[in-house]
Amino acid sequence: MLRGRARRGPETPRAGTGDDPLEAAAEPDEADPLDAAQERRVRAVLALGGVPQADLPDGVQQVRLRLLERAASGREAPRDVSAWAAVVASNLAMDWHRAKRRQERLGERLAALRQHEHPSGEDTSVLSVAVAQGLDELPDAQRQVVVLRFYADLPVRSIAEQLGVPEGTVKSRLHTAVRALRTRLHEDEVV
Repeated sequence: MLRGRARRGPETPRAGTGDDPLEAAAEPDEADPLDAAQERRVRAVLALGGVPQADLPDGVQQVRLRLLERAASGREAPRDVSAWAAVVASNLAMDWHRAKRRQERLGERLAALRQHEHPSGEDTSVLSVAVAQGLDELPDAQRQVVVLRFYADLPVRSIAEQLGVPEGTVKSRLHTAVRALRTRLHEDEVV
C-alpha cells in the first residue's frame, strides 16, 4: 500500500539520522497493512456492530491478518482498502454475534441437561473415558474433524479451508465419525 509522506521542513530533523528521539515511535510500521485512519474505522465498525470494547483489538488484528493473507496468497490488494476493511470488520461483528448466540444456546442446553440428570462424578468419568476410547478407534481423518469441530469449535467451512478439502468431505467425515461414536457408546451402554 502506498502512503503519502509529509515533507519535512528545514527545522525538522532528517529521518534516519537519530536526531529525533521519538522518530521510531512516530513513524508508522511499513509492514502494517492498515494506516491509523483505517484502523479507527475498523474499530468503529466493530464497536457499532456490537463487539465489546475488550474484543476490539482482536477484531482489528483479524482484519490485518486477512489483508496480509490476501497479499500472501498472491491476490491483488483491494482497490479501496478502507472500504474492504470496513466490510471485513462488519462480517467479523456478525460472526462474533453468531458465536455468542451459539455459546448461549449451548449453555442453555447444558443447563437443561443438568436439571434433568445429575450424573455422579463416576458417571461423568465413565462417559469421558468411553468418548476418548471411541475417538482413538476412529480413522485419523475422522478423528481430526471431530476434534476440530467439537473441541476446537471451528465451523465446517474453516475446517475445510484449513485441511484443503471440500466442505462436503468434512461433513461426510463428521457424520460417519459421530455415527460410529454413538454406536460405540450405545454398545458399551454408556448412554
